[in-house]
Amino acid sequence: MIKSAIRTIVDYPKPGIHFRDITTLVANPEAFSEVMRQLTERYIDNNIRWVAGIEARGFIFGAALANNIGAGFLPIRKAGKLPAETIRESYSLEYGEDELEIHTNTINKGDTVLIVDDLIATGGTAEAAIKLVRRAGGHILECCFVINLPDLGGAERVSELDCGCFSLCEFEGG
Repeated sequence: MIKSAIRTIVDYPKPGIHFRDITTLVANPEAFSEVMRQLTERYIDNNIRWVAGIEARGFIFGAALANNIGAGFLPIRKAGKLPAETIRESYSLEYGEDELEIHTNTINKGDTVLIVDDLIATGGTAEAAIKLVRRAGGHILECCFVINLPDLGGAERVSELDCGCFSLCEFEGG
């Protein structure tokens, strides 16, 4: 049900890309409820202090999951969007670099953190999020994604950082 609720848009945002569009998933109450049921069941008994959602679509799943399991929600944002003191981590994009930030006064040393995003492709954003949470003193339970694009190697990249990687569905061919 989850995978079939995700729309694929061919040649977006450029030729050769198969964009996995989660707007159709979150617009479908039954499919979205199934995502949240499965994630809640997986993480409810893990004593997670923070669910860290990666901007922007990770906020959708992360905030709902944090509420369901009784954890706080921690936004991982692009540089310059958080109002208080932050720490920053750079990551590579196909054509350049970008940066992610979290507030410095949120995670306490040893807090258990779950990182959530809608999709993992190459793993660059997830790697930056992992580094941020660890620099802040957090212990990462694992990284969680609705979609994995295994051909692009992101899940393997996360695993090489000694971090578990879980996804609800996979699409071949990026």
